[in-house]
Amino acid sequence: LQEKELMLSNVAYAMAPPPGAKVTGFDTFMSFAPLILLFAIFYFFIIRPQNKKQRETKEMIANLKEGDRVLTQGGLMGTVSKIRDEELTVEVAKDVRVKINRHYVISLVEKKV
Repeated sequence: LQEKELMLSNVAYAMAPPPGAKVTGFDTFMSFAPLILLFAIFYFFIIRPQNKKQRETKEMIANLKEGDRVLTQGGLMGTVSKIRDEELTVEVAKDVRVKINRHYVISLVEKKV
């Protein structure tokens, strides 16, 4: 037990600044620099593109019109035949209509002109 305590105290002394040395604000900043850099990388490569994609998908769902061909999360591809608030009626084959929530649409295959 004493051996472990001795080893931990040696590590603590090794990590401390030398006696009489002043710790400046620059030293503190430089110790956080890798963490700040890591956050910036995550922001620009993960968070920002994901937010942009969510915004585009939300806009696409809001602008759906009758006649648009859509792809659902379940893999159904069909034409929007009726729109009510949060519910879409999608025609997947001749005389085969499916009612879905509009948030299950993942992409617009072909937009009605």
